[in-house]
Amino acid sequence: MKRFAWRLQKVLDIKSKQEQLKRNELFRIAEELAVKRGALLLRRRILQDLVAEIQGQGSLARLNSQEFFLRHAATDDEQMGRLREEIAALEVRHKEKTAEVLAVRRLKEGLEKLREQAREQYLREQEKTDQKESDERTALAFTHNL
Repeated sequence: MKRFAWRLQKVLDIKSKQEQLKRNELFRIAEELAVKRGALLLRRRILQDLVAEIQGQGSLARLNSQEFFLRHAATDDEQMGRLREEIAALEVRHKEKTAEVLAVRRLKEGLEKLREQAREQYLREQEKTDQKESDERTALAFTHNL
């Protein structure tokens, strides 16, 4: 019995590799997104702690701390704004990459179904051929015995 060979197997292999590469890119983007979100949360937490510390100080020390804080608040706001923009851009890339992964996966699954159908058809035809050969051998054996 000859082996089953599907003409589109190379296409399926390429799509499988393509899906894996896109999935790896998606995970990398997700990790980068998590890092950026963590950095933003850390900055917010530091600012909240600093504000709480300033509120707990005495009047004269509080005025000096508030002045220092307000001088550097614009820089912190700018950095946090940049982080928010990077996060938004990464979220867009994440959605796009997710759509790409799903599209490749659907195509790959369609090819896998086609391969399975072709394999089943091949097995049915092979069974018919085997049955035909068996019938012919039986008929020959019967005619020789007469």
